[in-house]
Amino acid sequence: MRLGVPAETLPGEQRVALVPQGVKKLTELGFEVVVESKSGEASGFPDSFYEAAGATIGSRADALGSDMVVRVRPPQPDEVAALHKGTIHVSLLDPFNEKALVAKLAAQGVTGICLELIPRSTKAQRMDVLSSQANLAGYLTVILAADHLDRIFPMMMTPAGTLPPARVFVIGAGVAGLQAIATAKRLGARVEAFDTRPVVAEQVQSLGAKFLQIDLGETGQTEQGYARELTPQQLAMQRDAMKKAIILSDVVISTAQVFGRKAPVIVTKDMITEMRPGAVVVDMAVESGGNVEGSQVDQVTVVNGVKIVGMGNLPSRVARDSSTMFSNNVVGLIGDFWDKETKTWKLDRDDEVIQGALLTHEGEVVQEKFR
Repeated sequence: MRLGVPAETLPGEQRVALVPQGVKKLTELGFEVVVESKSGEASGFPDSFYEAAGATIGSRADALGSDMVVRVRPPQPDEVAALHKGTIHVSLLDPFNEKALVAKLAAQGVTGICLELIPRSTKAQRMDVLSSQANLAGYLTVILAADHLDRIFPMMMTPAGTLPPARVFVIGAGVAGLQAIATAKRLGARVEAFDTRPVVAEQVQSLGAKFLQIDLGETGQTEQGYARELTPQQLAMQRDAMKKAIILSDVVISTAQVFGRKAPVIVTKDMITEMRPGAVVVDMAVESGGNVEGSQVDQVTVVNGVKIVGMGNLPSRVARDSSTMFSNNVVGLIGDFWDKETKTWKLDRDDEVIQGALLTHEGEVVQEKFR
């Protein structure tokens, strides 16, 4: 079975879906791997590394014409015609916002595996691309904040005086938020965090941070562990209760996103204007609408002396590690359904992972909500 890895074409995207180590594992299973020339250069993997791992370096047409195509981002609409009927296409597909593309994949007879839809279950942990990339993004929010902040994170006692620790407030305690908390604590900051799911309070506290208790009534989480979307009334209550913590903070990091929907605005301009000049607000949700009023994608804006950092596609900024983790997730997914005896990839429709991630198959959009 031939597996193709086309280069990413989205501006600023430096990741590659499969690294040489992943190629080696797949060739050992029996795959013939074709990698588009220079696909891995931006993430530190030249063509020679892929050839040494057993891949063939080819053209874009070679990669797209494979039995299975693996990539990070969704295909461009005009690329779908290059995929053969029956091709298994594995990537992020943004199905809530790309329904026309999803319909095109179905019409082409492509079997579309949507990596965003892999369930958050024990079995699927090693295939969970969203979690692996969010982990790195959470780390990077703190590094960005430290770079833009006008003071250091840790407490420092010197003959010239004692410097108190920076105050960091993290909004959202999912994978990204927990990593942000852990990173800020490692740098010596005093950390406080909030999440709409009270169940995560223990995780926050286990990292040495304080959990801000706000009674919003019934909130909870989805079956996959994501925070549920709040009502307008709950959002207003949340903003009022968080305002004091935000105003007192040197750094605010907001990671609150609702899968498939516009991110809620949590940090408003009136809060920012009451923060001290020199403070930093990092909006990790800037690409999906933004948690911070006034944040802009790939820009640092200044409001009343407060820097609002809205850098998008954070995992791509550490492309070597994010590509390695992405590749490991993909190899885990592919390997789980590989039949070593027949050297074929079996689409097990009864498996929970396939049930969750299968988006198009045999000319149809399998999941009704994306039609």
